[in-house]
Amino acid sequence: MAKRLPGLVPAINMLGEPLEPCSLDPLTGYVRNGCCEAHVGDMGSHTVCAVMTAEFLEFSKSKGNDLSTPRPEFGFEGLKPGDRWCLCASRWREAHDAGKAPRVVLRATHREAGTIIPSTALVAHALDAN
Repeated sequence: MAKRLPGLVPAINMLGEPLEPCSLDPLTGYVRNGCCEAHVGDMGSHTVCAVMTAEFLEFSKSKGNDLSTPRPEFGFEGLKPGDRWCLCASRWREAHDAGKAPRVVLRATHREAGTIIPSTALVAHALDAN
């Protein structure tokens, strides 16, 4: 039996299937393992696998979370349009409410995101709803 990390919620995606990786390049996830897993200690709920757009990156920057500027001191190259990234569910919902939400990958979005974001909104923005 595989060893589970402490505080890890079962890795099930929005389709009720095993969670798929979101991105290995750039390496994303709360614990930087490529997956939008749900962890008890992750207060931001980095559970939404989103495909970055220039519009969303600017929106996030305007809200105080600059994801596009490189931060070499943290090993962060900065995101660009087309990159996949595990977003905080509340930030995605905020962007959705402002009409600036990026597309999502349901197979790589943890089902816990549905406790913060209406599932219908995620499905409406999904690249892989079918």
